[in-house]
Amino acid sequence: MDYSSQSFKDKLESVHSFPTLYMFKFIVPEAQVGAVNALFPKHDVKLKPSKNGKYVSATIQVMAGSSDQVIEVYESAKNIEGIISL
Repeated sequence: MDYSSQSFKDKLESVHSFPTLYMFKFIVPEAQVGAVNALFPKHDVKLKPSKNGKYVSATIQVMAGSSDQVIEVYESAKNIEGIISL
């Protein structure tokens, strides 16, 4: 997905009134949990391992001041190998 596209930004702004509490959800290989934690150093990252332990679901709530802040996180996250954004 192209998070930097104008259509994604427009969709964020049509659904959310910024500033807002925004929930990020990712699925990552277990080995990449540290990289997700590094994206959110000041926030509580809730982790739930998959049944077989290969993957971890990560949920993070962040007070986002703008759609640009949300997009910035997604752009940084897509550099994490194996990440799936939900």
